[in-house]
Amino acid sequence: MSEEIRNEQANRIVESPGDTGPIMTPRQTQAISANQARSEFSEQYVKPVVAEFIGTFGFVFIGAGSIITNALTRGAVGTRGAVGLVGIALATGLALAIMITIFAATSGGHINPAVTVGFLVTRRIAPLLGLLYIVAQLVGATLAGLLLRVMYPQAVWQAALLGTPNLAPGVSFGLGVLIEAVLTFFLLLAVFGTAVDPRAPKIGGFGIGLTVLVDILVGGPLTGASMNPARTFGPALASGFWQNDLVYWIGPIIGAVIAASIYEYVILRPRRAGQEMAHSGVQKD
Repeated sequence: MSEEIRNEQANRIVESPGDTGPIMTPRQTQAISANQARSEFSEQYVKPVVAEFIGTFGFVFIGAGSIITNALTRGAVGTRGAVGLVGIALATGLALAIMITIFAATSGGHINPAVTVGFLVTRRIAPLLGLLYIVAQLVGATLAGLLLRVMYPQAVWQAALLGTPNLAPGVSFGLGVLIEAVLTFFLLLAVFGTAVDPRAPKIGGFGIGLTVLVDILVGGPLTGASMNPARTFGPALASGFWQNDLVYWIGPIIGAVIAASIYEYVILRPRRAGQEMAHSGVQKD
């Protein structure tokens, strides 16, 4: 049999008759399935987790960095520092708004373990993915703290505790938990009201960032207005300052769970059920 005839027969085996296209060999089918599985894994886990890591890194870098910069300029510009409470609030709120807007399409832009916990209790994120989000957020925040430690003189970042939130004199552990819970309650209402609710205006993360801004103006002098366990954990780990750390886990998580549950089960679910009933009634008519 000539080489030309053998090639022609081989082509007939690989190709199906008519316009149905080539017949896939088992090896080709397995390769396509493996590629699809890798693509799905990347879309569901890798890309969102990387987004949460980078977003939290950027948020903590700017937020904690503004506090350290304020300490750096305190000696040269008087006792208050060049940034001040308003500047810190602006830097932190705008940093969060920008990071959420950048990564909302990829991961939802949580940038906060308390937000992720709120999504977990309302079943808006799978448990495994939620756990990976929290790990990525903590790692991103820690690396931001380490970078800030390298950037600033030791005396400066130590004076500012590397931007780690802390309770003001006279604020007890319990009061600190209450303040952080209330501030985070408003933050989660902003998250659900501007990002989760399908009726929400399309303003990116700026409604959420503005909520953080005003929360800092109120609670900043009292607790540092963290509202974010990663925001405290990263700089605390990098600096070795662990005082009152549980305040910034317990308070934000309590506030997040309450706000997320109220918005999900009191505002969103009854509305959805009413729409379904109305739609069902129209169909029956």
